[in-house]
Amino acid sequence: MIEKIVIANRGEIALRILRACRALGIKTVALHSEADREAKYVRLADESVCIGPAAAKDSYLNIPAVISAAEVTDAQAIHPGYGFLSENADFAERVEQSGFIFIGPRADTIRLMGDKISAIEAMKKAGVPTVPGSDGPVGDDDDRENLRLAEKIGYPVIIKAAGGGGGRGMRVVHTEAALKNAISLTRTEAKTAFNNDIVYMEKYLENPRHIEFQVLADEHGNAVHLGERDCSMQRRHQKVVEEAPAPGLPERLRQKIGERCAEACRKIGYRGAGTFEFLYENGEFYFIEMNTRVQVEHPVTEMITGVDIVREQIMIASGEKLSIRQKDIAWRGHAIECRINAEDPKTFMPSPGRITMYHPPGGPGIRVDTHVYSNYFVPPYYDSMVGKLIAFGDTREIAIARMRIALSEMVVEGIKTNIPLHIDIMNDSAFQAGGVNIHYLEKKLGLK
Repeated sequence: MIEKIVIANRGEIALRILRACRALGIKTVALHSEADREAKYVRLADESVCIGPAAAKDSYLNIPAVISAAEVTDAQAIHPGYGFLSENADFAERVEQSGFIFIGPRADTIRLMGDKISAIEAMKKAGVPTVPGSDGPVGDDDDRENLRLAEKIGYPVIIKAAGGGGGRGMRVVHTEAALKNAISLTRTEAKTAFNNDIVYMEKYLENPRHIEFQVLADEHGNAVHLGERDCSMQRRHQKVVEEAPAPGLPERLRQKIGERCAEACRKIGYRGAGTFEFLYENGEFYFIEMNTRVQVEHPVTEMITGVDIVREQIMIASGEKLSIRQKDIAWRGHAIECRINAEDPKTFMPSPGRITMYHPPGGPGIRVDTHVYSNYFVPPYYDSMVGKLIAFGDTREIAIARMRIALSEMVVEGIKTNIPLHIDIMNDSAFQAGGVNIHYLEKKLGLK
């Protein structure tokens, strides 16, 4: 069993990992930048190491500093959380070459799934449904072939960067006339953003939902799925509200797609926690990408399955077999998560600063994952998320009602937050009915 883990992250996920370690009797090393010196997880960890200045590139993204911290503290493993270095294959490789355990997949798996084209190829081989597309790169040097391909797929099509993510490196094309220019622009953008100018073409789905499946897999060839989450409530490709299970999804479909995801894990030799992301339209699933890490929204799955995903990550990394089999997994009730961001609820401008008062909500079925406290200073250098509010109920209606109450009770003073936006969403009739598409929130906010 691993005895000491370096937490190579910050914010609420650092605290979440720390608590999982403490429950297992594992010692923790909190890494932090100069800006995060006073963070709660730094105070609660057994040891802490400052790895650089405030800027992420000089601290949380500084691979030599992270590995040096593991060396000087005699740690055995490194947990990357999400974001920062969590899906960096070179980092995973360096960690294991340095003699530490990387709590996540192998570097070659991260590379395979990090490239959208190779990921789609791997999924097709594993029987996971994918979006109709080019089945490989497209260039701007063969206009005739590109036009033929777009015609075959059917307009609208979307041009995507193979190394893209976070909503960048994408361009929707509605007409033949716009195709050549769109490919050229996306290639240039991809080269600048990802140092990889390879792009591919897919059918553009006009009104899909975003549904993802959580998986766990060990080193011994065992893999299970923990069901799905609906993450369709988005703004600029960033998730705002997530829930599990997905409203209106037939049980047979859940089992079918979930099992295909688990089988894909077995075929590619996956290790750890992962998420298969799909677009869902007209009763069909289309694979878009795999996240080879723990997700921000993992708590909603934990609430309805009773499985501690971070604990499982650590046990898998220790070489243990999965503690659960597929037949052991049962889904109960409904859970909703609201991402609480330090931002203006109308303009969405970040709102860093000192929290003069913080009061978390409570009551049945309420969970708050946050690292903030009264007098905590929210730094301006990182993602604006300051916490996650999760509500569970036996039914979706109960979960929504509990979330409404919790949002009304939650007090975060001194900075602006998006709590008013979440209250508005919980009161929205279309959200209450369930099954809105990925464009709904932007249209509601007048952004589309």
